[in-house]
Amino acid sequence: MIKLYTSSAELVDFAAEKYGDRTAFSDTYGSISFKELQKSARTLASSLMRAVTTGKTLPVMVYMPKSINSIVTFMGSMYAGSPYVPMDYAVPMARFKATAQNLCPAAVITDRDGKAKLTDAGVDVPILIYDELVSGNIDDDKINAVLNTATDLDPAYIMYTSGSTGTPKGVTISHRAVLDYTKWLTDTFDINSESIIGMQSAFHFDNSVFDMFAALYTGCKTVIIPEVLFMYPEKLFDFLSEENISIIFWVPTVMISVANSGILSEKHLKTLKLILFAGEVMPIKQLNQWIDAYPDCTFVNMYGPTEATDIVLYYIVDRSYSAGETLPIGIPCANMKALILDEDGKECKKGEQGELYIGGSGIASGYWNSPEITKKAFVQNPLNKMYCDRLYRTGDLVYEASDGNIMFVGRADSQIKLRGNRIELGDIEAATAAIDGIDNCCAMFSQETEEIYLFLETQAEIVQRKFNMELKKTLPSYMIPQKIVSMAKFPHTPSGKIDRQALKKQYITERTN
Repeated sequence: MIKLYTSSAELVDFAAEKYGDRTAFSDTYGSISFKELQKSARTLASSLMRAVTTGKTLPVMVYMPKSINSIVTFMGSMYAGSPYVPMDYAVPMARFKATAQNLCPAAVITDRDGKAKLTDAGVDVPILIYDELVSGNIDDDKINAVLNTATDLDPAYIMYTSGSTGTPKGVTISHRAVLDYTKWLTDTFDINSESIIGMQSAFHFDNSVFDMFAALYTGCKTVIIPEVLFMYPEKLFDFLSEENISIIFWVPTVMISVANSGILSEKHLKTLKLILFAGEVMPIKQLNQWIDAYPDCTFVNMYGPTEATDIVLYYIVDRSYSAGETLPIGIPCANMKALILDEDGKECKKGEQGELYIGGSGIASGYWNSPEITKKAFVQNPLNKMYCDRLYRTGDLVYEASDGNIMFVGRADSQIKLRGNRIELGDIEAATAAIDGIDNCCAMFSQETEEIYLFLETQAEIVQRKFNMELKKTLPSYMIPQKIVSMAKFPHTPSGKIDRQALKKQYITERTN
């Protein structure tokens, strides 16, 4: 790519000119070419600018089912100079209102069913209907005027995350962050116009950034996988095979579920070449099952909080790992940096554990309309006093291995002290995941009762005394959980991760209040 773009929307124009009638995206209802995407997005942008005032301080909420129409709306919002804000179509109205109150958006774009729900809930935001916006005329002069005055530091999207407090926080990501990330990832893994991506992520989860913008940058095709298929692994693999999927970027929980189903030994995807995963710790047991099934695929463990443009660190998995080993989270992507600092803000030596701080073009501008929270999370680099050098405090504990790869230890808030012993809950999870019959697991700590809770996803009948004996083979006695809760299926967040807050509310908070 020769031109240095300033707005992510310009990638739509680039793709339309270079890839034209090639299919860009497909979903359950059909497909759209790059030219058709450009036309629909520019039409929507023109209608949007006629209906409301837009701009970089006036975001557009997108409240629609996961579909091509959502992608058109994202691109149209950016054409109009406004950052897009993807909202979960199943979000509780109380959370929607809290988000809108913080956001102060120009409008919310939805379908007719969505408008009815928002109206009934009394949402006080201009509500626009997608079908009406894409049926108007294009005002290219107005759109081009917006693009000509845009800067690469303007916000491209805002993604809301609750964090540990439950209060929505709008992570604000710039166009430069999106453009740099897309170029790095597609160049590094040789993604091209012949690639076909199988999209698992929800749009309000930042893995979706890759799924969308990789298509625009390279001319590849992104297939939106029907969400219901992830409940039926055999049908899922039939779909992936029919669509000739060559790249997947999934959360580990989904990969774990697929591995546990046994489908990896029953069906083989001949076109699959690149397997990316991020969002949670990937258990070694299920990773090895994937590697055994697809020895010729490239596997990449990727790390990045929402407060960055999806990914900050990556590690290309070059072998199978044995139980008890830790999978590295790797080295920084292009234009990103990672510092490991101790409690005094001094850089840790190799092998020393500290908190991970990240910086570079990919980190967020901050939290939307929340300067005080931003000030606490995004700080000046303590190793550089000469100029503004912002870092994001991840709250993750890591160390640098002798080979230069960064190793994830756990969350700073998941490291507990119990009866004088310092315990990392991730160690308990790793030991548990290695036990036969355990499909998934997570460990939590109750401050009120000073008890470790271990949640197990399993079809087996669990006897706590016998299970603890298994854990004692690899864990000291002081790390053995006091409470074990087993179930056939964990609750999941809309992005596919384990819903730890739901487990905590049901099994810990309610029992200790």
